[in-house]
Amino acid sequence: MGLSELEQRVVDAIAARSDELVAFAAALVGFDTTARELEDPPREEAALQAYLAARLAAAGASVEVFEPSRAEVEGKPLVPPGLGFTGRPQLVARFVGAGGGKSLLFNGHIDAVSYEPRGQWTSDPLAAEVRDGMLYGRGSCDMKGGVAAMAFAAETLASLGIRLAGDLVVATNTDEESSGAGSQALVQHGVSADAGIVTEATGFTVWVACRGSEYGEIVVPGRTGHAEVEHGHWHDGGAVNAIEKAMLVLAALQSLRENWRKQHRFRHPYLSVPDIVPTMVKAGEWAVTYPAECRIGIAVLYQPVQADADGWGSDVRAEVEGWVARAAAADSWLAEHPPRIEWWPNGVMPMEIPEDEPIVAVMREVNRDLGLPDRLHGLDSWYDGATFTQFAATPSIGYGPAGFSPDGAKIAHTIDEHVPVDDLVTVAQALAVAALRFCGTA
Repeated sequence: MGLSELEQRVVDAIAARSDELVAFAAALVGFDTTARELEDPPREEAALQAYLAARLAAAGASVEVFEPSRAEVEGKPLVPPGLGFTGRPQLVARFVGAGGGKSLLFNGHIDAVSYEPRGQWTSDPLAAEVRDGMLYGRGSCDMKGGVAAMAFAAETLASLGIRLAGDLVVATNTDEESSGAGSQALVQHGVSADAGIVTEATGFTVWVACRGSEYGEIVVPGRTGHAEVEHGHWHDGGAVNAIEKAMLVLAALQSLRENWRKQHRFRHPYLSVPDIVPTMVKAGEWAVTYPAECRIGIAVLYQPVQADADGWGSDVRAEVEGWVARAAAADSWLAEHPPRIEWWPNGVMPMEIPEDEPIVAVMREVNRDLGLPDRLHGLDSWYDGATFTQFAATPSIGYGPAGFSPDGAKIAHTIDEHVPVDDLVTVAQALAVAALRFCGTA
């Protein structure tokens, strides 16, 4: 198809202002928006959102910055019990279209994982620095670089006097890294569109799927006793080592994992096979005492095909429980003192968008016309696109700079996190062209 004259004008305008875009991304990195534990006080989320709001309002958007009330989000999927948003506002900016076109959502999260151990960074993680064509700093690729690119694309369209036919909505949220509650708050507030682009660090790949996750602890009981003396059978009052019994449970989890790997239905074109990963083990009260219990933390990653009728992981939970129960039944102690699984209340759901969705076709076409790879893929973890897809009827792809590209380095969440400066420019160009094509022009 090739770029139209108007599209080329937009692409050139973004390239001419590339230094401004890099400075924009660097400014976002400078706000401390480290992902929280439930009771952590707010950091600089409100200041970052105010900064974004001022820029987008100056570009002509109608902007709302709001703190969701507990009543608005309490009990909703992805929202941990007791979570509040005081000091952590969400932002919705709308560039109103002339009418007759489709609406498009640009979305990104503003929270970033911890920068600790801070002393291992080459430069200050909260003072973005450009070195050798890379912008370094915490959140630079995950995902403040993408947030800057999407806002800059919208600003550039407006600065050139281009009015789209459909609305272009720019929304930024907190609480992606910690729970997913931020995008759910946007959905509860009424944010939706005909399609969405979440500017995660995809390496210009179009994400159309992600896995879901369930988390929990398996509690394996034992019986205490002195570790330095011989014990008889447990039926006769002997001690039982909870760690040794937990090894039987771990073996069952490994067997389930291997079973999943053998099943043809899990050969997904864009996602890894399902997985179950022991992530934490806690046991013991004293160095010379048999442990009374052993707790095994688990992460269960599952594909869309495994979701229940409501799109969640209840069937996967039941399958894990079944494998653990069968292993327990084969052991005399565990048969009478079965392990229990304490599931966390807020897993995340998988997502899959049909490859023929209009936004997928538009983004692939834009990539080809900009000389970028035409690739579809998915995220083995989870991202906010699943929330908009499932709860706001807004099919939302992932698309952004380097960071999680399937054939490249995974640089998100690392020490010396960085993003290529050229990627920021190219992403902004691609997003602007995508908006022109998807929303249409007045």
